[in-house]
Amino acid sequence: MNKLRIVACLAALGLSSASAQEWKPAGDKIMTTWGENLDYKNPHPEYPRPQLERTGNWKNLNGLWKYAIVDQAASAAPSNWDGDILVPFAVESALSGVGKSLSKDQALWYKNEISLPSRWQKGKTLLHFGAVDWRCDVYVNGQHVGQHEGGFDPFSFDISAALKKGEKQEVVIRVWDPTSDGPQPRGKQINNPHGIWYTPVSGIWQTVWAESVPTTYIVDSKQTPDVDKSSLTVSANIAGAKSGDELLVEAFDGKQKIAEAKASADGTINLPLSNVSLWNPDSPKLYDLKLKVVRGGKVVDEAKSYFAMRKITMKADEQGIQRMYLNDEFVFHYGPLDQGWWPDGLHTPPSDEALKFDVVKTKEMGFNMIRKHIKVEPARWYRHCDSIGILVWQDMPSGDLGGNTWDMQPGKVSNGQHDKDRTPESEAIHKKEWKTIMDKLHNFPSIVIWVPFNEAWGQFKTKEITEWTMKYDPSRLVNSASGGNFAYVGHILDIHNYPDAAMPDPRLFGDKFILALGEFGGFGLPLDGHTWQEKDNWGYVSFKNKEELADRYQKAVTDLSKLIPRGLSAAVYTQTTDVEVETNGLMTYDRKVIKIPENTLKKMHSVLYKK
Repeated sequence: MNKLRIVACLAALGLSSASAQEWKPAGDKIMTTWGENLDYKNPHPEYPRPQLERTGNWKNLNGLWKYAIVDQAASAAPSNWDGDILVPFAVESALSGVGKSLSKDQALWYKNEISLPSRWQKGKTLLHFGAVDWRCDVYVNGQHVGQHEGGFDPFSFDISAALKKGEKQEVVIRVWDPTSDGPQPRGKQINNPHGIWYTPVSGIWQTVWAESVPTTYIVDSKQTPDVDKSSLTVSANIAGAKSGDELLVEAFDGKQKIAEAKASADGTINLPLSNVSLWNPDSPKLYDLKLKVVRGGKVVDEAKSYFAMRKITMKADEQGIQRMYLNDEFVFHYGPLDQGWWPDGLHTPPSDEALKFDVVKTKEMGFNMIRKHIKVEPARWYRHCDSIGILVWQDMPSGDLGGNTWDMQPGKVSNGQHDKDRTPESEAIHKKEWKTIMDKLHNFPSIVIWVPFNEAWGQFKTKEITEWTMKYDPSRLVNSASGGNFAYVGHILDIHNYPDAAMPDPRLFGDKFILALGEFGGFGLPLDGHTWQEKDNWGYVSFKNKEELADRYQKAVTDLSKLIPRGLSAAVYTQTTDVEVETNGLMTYDRKVIKIPENTLKKMHSVLYKK
């Protein structure tokens, strides 16, 4: 059949030649059910910013964009495009429809013609990105509107001045990502994936969206609970504020207003609260907020947010051993190491339902905590943890690895002895992104621990970074270096031990630090049809069937429980799911098989929380 006859047949069926060649997943790797059923015309349609909602005037820009991979030295946008890419999935992923790698000598370009209501041009128009890895230059109608560096934090540009009359606007984006050939934070990505190192993630990997705001608008807010004083401290960054403008904050329990207060637009509000419930994993009570900019008695901008009342502190128990107290009660923290990787989307879950699934299953398994391992998730993931009731230990994504030694045995390393000597550029990149990550995640109450470093992976100036982190956010505890190297700073001393449960010596460290087992376990069980590759998969210890796995896991939990009265305050089991060639997950990488039933795990774990 010739081309003309094909087009004629398609026309008779109401199709076009373009639609017959539209998106499909790239490659032949396993897929999640959500990936298999993905609606490529409407990927990740949810409002992406749960801590500052203006749901009336926004537009989701996810979907098919044009892409091209060109020589990195080329400064101009390409005239020819390689095809379509499904945003917000990284170019290396199956769900992008591309599945191509990107080297440090190449640049990735995107192009899309978007349609924005003409009425938006009466105020300001913002172009938002959930995350782009790593350096991103944005052009609107040929004008450069901004550059951003950082692969894990959301950012936006005011594109008002670049808009043309009418609704149609052209957006072009250039991305450069050296992955493991650069010093930037990258987490588990590596150019040559193997072992515990995974496929690179380049370009857009979270939602892209546009928003219409007034000329005076709330950029972001900062909310910090004070349980002891029964109050909430609130401040806001307001663009275009004028003299006399005020910030009004209202708190709600459901539809009932429970408190309100106002201050100057650049001031800080101390919102008194009475008879409020405290947030904890068993009762994750959230309260709603309304933030309003008021001028002359009229509201010029308004956004919704939420908060919870909870505190996390370190103090000695009756034996003189330092413990973590949640709302003045010792709560043993136990959860999985959660990498947040997907076989079809890599860093990006196929859908919000998939994103929530991991959190729901973690809770159903009887865990009360997740260690988010050297990755930052989309904001909606933290919202799920807030509402479901999961404590979060948030890692800083590591980068600039190599060049220093690792000693994971506390007591053997003097302060800073094995810190890496990083370049000023590398240090500045790390510090800037860590500050931004902490700023962007500050309002999520589920986050109770900051973890600046993991296992000497690019670890540098440990004392300085840890002390800065403690000072910058005194409302949380700081685990300076999970697994070492240990500079004996911060609140927590955290060792890694595979496969068995272990703990730091409470006689040496118990009166100075909270004692934690930051990683252990890693029990592997590859299941046919659910692995990233057919052979050469691995776990720290491997088993032949689910029964053997469950028996070994039960022994590990029993051993773990014996360490709690001796002084252990937290433990992290490796891991939530299989990831690429690692088969040591409680679930398979495609999330289609749970290796030990949820109820069985919950019953096993109950011994860890006995008071």
